[in-house]
Amino acid sequence: MDSGTLSDFHLDVLKEVSGIGAGNAATSLSSLLGRAVDMRVSRVVPMPFNGIVDYAGGAERMILSVFVRIEGGISGNMLFVMGTSDALALISHMTGASGGEGFTDMGLSVIHEVGNIMIGSYITALSDFLGFELTPSVPSLAMDMAGAILAFSLSEIGRSSDTAIVIDGCLSLDGNPLSEEESSHIFLLPDPDSFGRIFQALGVAGHGGR
Repeated sequence: MDSGTLSDFHLDVLKEVSGIGAGNAATSLSSLLGRAVDMRVSRVVPMPFNGIVDYAGGAERMILSVFVRIEGGISGNMLFVMGTSDALALISHMTGASGGEGFTDMGLSVIHEVGNIMIGSYITALSDFLGFELTPSVPSLAMDMAGAILAFSLSEIGRSSDTAIVIDGCLSLDGNPLSEEESSHIFLLPDPDSFGRIFQALGVAGHGGR
């Protein structure tokens, strides 16, 4: 299955799963911070691999990324991605730091933990929907140009698959949006045979629409 065969029905299913994951992430972040956190999924879109770097802001844009490898009933890679300005704003909201000193060890630890919570929440929602046991690897944090980070994630999968699922999210703290646009992206990069497994497990294999 590729981006050309994903129907509106398939995307509706993925949006529902993503909404549950976002709600779980918001609950976990609220507990961690002791503050009201809202995470809204603004968009779920299929995307060919060759469009991902541009979607993330271009090859030379600096980003922070939390990466995990998923194994189990389905397999693939998942990344939580933020631009540096949104990441600094989040760190400031969470720690009170001005951000003037750039990314400290504490600040990077914050992004690592937020990314871990976000990805873990989406994996749990996907696992519950599919009825598959999904096991994530230990999350790893990177800060580099988008081209370098995403090339690593795509290098193995891209040899035999060409589609990612992009989940755009808008994060708000105490009712205040972190950014006027999407403040984070999650890229789900399934291995070649995993797209079919996802929709077969959901009972929508081959469904052309509502």
